[in-house]
Amino acid sequence: MFRPLDLVAIFLFLGAMAAMGIYFSHRNTSTEEYFLGNRAFPGWAVGISMLGTSISSVTFLAIPAAAYILDYRQAVSNLALPVAAVLAVAFFIPLFRRGRITSAFEYLEARYGVAMRSYAALSFVILQLIRLASVLFLVSIPVASMFGCHIVWVILIGGLIVGAYTVLGGIEAVIWTDVVQTVILLAGGLLCIGMILFLLPGGLGQVIEIGREFDKFSPGPISFRLDDRTFFVVLLLGVVNFTTEYAGNQNVVQRYIAARSTREARKATLLCMCMSVPTWMSFFFLGSCLFAYYHVFPSAEVAALEADQVLPYFILHKTPPFVGGVIISACLAAAMSSLDSSINAISTVVTIDFVKRFGRPRSDARYLQIAKGIACAAGLFMIFGAIGINYIPKESMNDFGLIVGSMFGGGMLAVFLLGFFSTRVGNRAILTATTAALLCNLVLMFNTFYSFLPIHPYWTTIAVNGVLWPVGYLLGFLWPNRRDLSGLTVWTGQPPA
Repeated sequence: MFRPLDLVAIFLFLGAMAAMGIYFSHRNTSTEEYFLGNRAFPGWAVGISMLGTSISSVTFLAIPAAAYILDYRQAVSNLALPVAAVLAVAFFIPLFRRGRITSAFEYLEARYGVAMRSYAALSFVILQLIRLASVLFLVSIPVASMFGCHIVWVILIGGLIVGAYTVLGGIEAVIWTDVVQTVILLAGGLLCIGMILFLLPGGLGQVIEIGREFDKFSPGPISFRLDDRTFFVVLLLGVVNFTTEYAGNQNVVQRYIAARSTREARKATLLCMCMSVPTWMSFFFLGSCLFAYYHVFPSAEVAALEADQVLPYFILHKTPPFVGGVIISACLAAAMSSLDSSINAISTVVTIDFVKRFGRPRSDARYLQIAKGIACAAGLFMIFGAIGINYIPKESMNDFGLIVGSMFGGGMLAVFLLGFFSTRVGNRAILTATTAALLCNLVLMFNTFYSFLPIHPYWTTIAVNGVLWPVGYLLGFLWPNRRDLSGLTVWTGQPPA
């Protein structure tokens, strides 16, 4: 259903994002400015940017869809975020800010050695490239269906705009556009909820009544079964995933470092924590509102839709023109705040951890040119990768994602935590433990396809870190650390003032 005023709202939003990238492009005269904004960002801006980065277009569409079709069991993992945030404030942020590092993986070389740094950095880049293509493809689906155009055009236009302002503006464009995008994202979600409550005869009370009648607010089965998405496994998975993000994900660590002080970095993390859980829960509640609305006003068209198509259908058929465009822009904002962060992080990691680490010495101006070239290449990969996903069987894409994730994504939490909290584990022990964890990861990956063990795939990340931690620690007794660990663990050195 095409509505010209919706298109006007979307183009105003995209034009504003492009203009911000052009504005900040004139301020990037060094790699320190391009990667970290001269480490001068206020905590409130960094915190809102962290929130925007953690909420992708998949979240904007998939969370309401999960609540619409099932219940709130997937919300349980989000309740674990405060655990990771408190650990970050107490331990992770001071450790990363003790030296003048730019990449999270520089810490791993100082703590273990160059091999672990290179493996972790390469893993991050590969997974982020796949994430870029996947997120751009997923957000392009509803936008293309909304306006009846071919998905390739949506991918090209959206990808070029995100890539352009990120390449030109660096981290300043990323953080300040994230702030704007997050505000639009929150406004879009609240607009949808407000519209539904206004249209329902019984308002909020009717949503709660229908939700209780159909058990839509359930947190999932309360049991300890290994072969189901129970409350406890989802909660534990949330603890592992969020702690991994806050302990070693470059997208997050780069923001710790970009804040103007340790105090501001801590403020940013606490702000993100306080905003994230209510934001996620509001999108789950949006799914409950959609279910209640179409229960009261049944629609044969809606009944034939996939769960993640219901929200776009509601936007285009029940919201006023231009308002619908603002909400669609919120969906785009959710994607763009994730995509720009990943492009900038890839540029930072490749430049710092590979080009600068292993290449010949160059001037800072030359490194800045290389960083922009890498960001440009990442943006192009994002676009052509998303187009490629559109033309390959989706089952193959899912399998490919699982395989790559198993090869490169497992165990990073244990690697960083052993570095932070152990003085005994050294390079040889951590590399051997990582190999053991990788083998465990592969076994569980094959189990996802062939089901020879009664274990739900949600246990994979938990189990891999559960193997790496004790194996690495015990091997530390066999091959103890020989490095100077001053300032590298919570036991050796004091955090900065």
